[in-house]
Amino acid sequence: MFGLDLAQLGFVALVVVAVAALAYVFFFESIASQKKTEERLNEVKLAATDSLGKFTVRDKQAEAIKRRKSVQDTLKDLEQRQKLRDKNIKSPPLKMLIQQAGMKVTMPRFYLYSALAGIVATVLGLLFGSPLYLAPGLFLAGALGLPRWFIYFRRRRRIKAFLNEFPNAIDVIVRAIRSGLPLNDGIRLIAQEAQEPVRGEFRRIVDNQQVGVSIPEAAMRMSEYMPCAEASFFGIVIQIQSQAGGNLSEALGNLSRVLRDRKKMAAKVQALSMEAKASAYIIGALPFIVAFLVYLTSPKYIMILFNTSSGNFLLACAGAWMSIGIMVMKKMINFKF
Repeated sequence: MFGLDLAQLGFVALVVVAVAALAYVFFFESIASQKKTEERLNEVKLAATDSLGKFTVRDKQAEAIKRRKSVQDTLKDLEQRQKLRDKNIKSPPLKMLIQQAGMKVTMPRFYLYSALAGIVATVLGLLFGSPLYLAPGLFLAGALGLPRWFIYFRRRRRIKAFLNEFPNAIDVIVRAIRSGLPLNDGIRLIAQEAQEPVRGEFRRIVDNQQVGVSIPEAAMRMSEYMPCAEASFFGIVIQIQSQAGGNLSEALGNLSRVLRDRKKMAAKVQALSMEAKASAYIIGALPFIVAFLVYLTSPKYIMILFNTSSGNFLLACAGAWMSIGIMVMKKMINFKF
């Protein structure tokens, strides 16, 4: 009975193995095909992921190239505009000079004042014994030289006052932007609270904005009324940020730091050049001091230079040579930033 059971069990096992073998034979191709399909799907998914990553990288590169090109185009446009503004800064018309000096004088009144200055200079020259044939020269010097010298003097003093206050104004704008206020509110704050002439320049930006001019364009125009590199830097930073984007508060903070460093460097150079300036002042004043001392001790000896034609010629030559020397010394001891 036990041996029969073993024979039956062996037969059943052989049947099961045969059936399994037959099933494997019949379903092998289907299993292999399904496995290949799964592998293919995985390869397709991996390729799609790689392709998507490549497209993403390509899009980022294209966006970076586009942004770089936009910045380059903006810089070229700003460079062309800056060349035109530099031309106006180096040789501005008379009306622009009056505006840069902060003077509110109309052109007819300025010409009237120039004529009066020429008449006063001529009268004073004749009263002090100047020859009559020098009267036209005195009139031209008084009418053309003195008013323009006064304008340039006011212009330099106004630019110096602007540079002293401008970094503080930029710091206020940076704090306003970091606290959440827009740029135009920061500019309005400076236009109301800052000291002159910074307040007037920022008020001009606000006025231009009210008539439809954008803030970047109005900021670029600041250098026309305030002819200094610092005003141009401010306009360029605002213009680039408006077109290319970026952290405006960080850019303006860097600008403020650069302006303060330029001011420190200018003060350091001025301190180092004071010895040369003092020497130039002494050398320039020495002929006049010697002439005055000679006049006090021997007036007849030096009056030959003023009473004779040959003496006048020598004085003219000496004045020309001294003017050339003073101009050379001025170029040597003056440094522009």
